[in-house]
Amino acid sequence: MFIPKSNRIAVFSYLFKEGVLVVKKDTVTPTHPHIEGCTNLEVMMLMKSLESRGYVRNTFSWQHNYCYLTEEGIEYLRTYLGLPEEIVPATHKKSASRPAGRDREEDKFAGGGGDRPAFRGGGDREYRSREGGFGRGGGL
Repeated sequence: MFIPKSNRIAVFSYLFKEGVLVVKKDTVTPTHPHIEGCTNLEVMMLMKSLESRGYVRNTFSWQHNYCYLTEEGIEYLRTYLGLPEEIVPATHKKSASRPAGRDREEDKFAGGGGDRPAFRGGGDREYRSREGGFGRGGGL
């Protein structure tokens, strides 16, 4: 299938920027929802071509193709688009650090003196005596 070079570059640059591309299995849709100017059929065929060469890994679920860029695909797109080595897809970027969580007490659930009884054990269990109960065979 003939795909104009401008559309091919648009699809490849989006794939390289994000690292992942979702394509609905719908050949009649006139446009792809995330890429301007490309039909959904063109995007499907480009991903099929990249998959056959081993540049993307494809997962199909619920009429959608999920295309993940591989290491070989990163190198191929980097040379095709003429990008430097410093630029990497969004899925391969390291996050700066985990956000700081809330401070927690060391023995929040321990039974060592607090206003509440200990978590799962200890404490006063008069409310659940061994005689009676719920369900089958709850008694003695």
